[in-house]
Amino acid sequence: MEKGSVQIYYGAGRGKTNAALGNALRAAGENKSVIIIQFLKGKTDDQIAYMKQLEPEIKVFRFEKSEENYDELPEERQAEEKLNMKNGLNFAKKVLVTGECNVLILDEVLGLIDAGVISSEELEAVLKAKMDETEVIMTGRVLEESIRSYADEIYKITAEK
Repeated sequence: MEKGSVQIYYGAGRGKTNAALGNALRAAGENKSVIIIQFLKGKTDDQIAYMKQLEPEIKVFRFEKSEENYDELPEERQAEEKLNMKNGLNFAKKVLVTGECNVLILDEVLGLIDAGVISSEELEAVLKAKMDETEVIMTGRVLEESIRSYADEIYKITAEK
């Protein structure tokens, strides 16, 4: 049985999600099951509709209901979306506990900490639920120091030009 790892793609540069999706395609090509949970992306139907074509090998989930970005929402709608995103994080933990997939991608999950939606301790609790053979890939702009210890590989994405 293969040992799973934790990879992190973070930084101000573009391409973090693309790197994670590349890993998803590689894994699917190796007959592995992949679940992608996207956070802070809004509910843009075009992008997710395209990715849904990759099912059943790659399953994509978004728990947010709003089409607008989280930080642009009024406070009461932010509270509702915060609950939706926490449901997504709880789903991620369930996936890890049950071993439902070989690769779990938590796209922009690091942004949940940065936006104050969750604490680093809440994300740590999810990572502690990881089965040994599951590969977890996380993305986001800012990497909290406490999360670093869970990573086997960390990639800082920056733009040179």
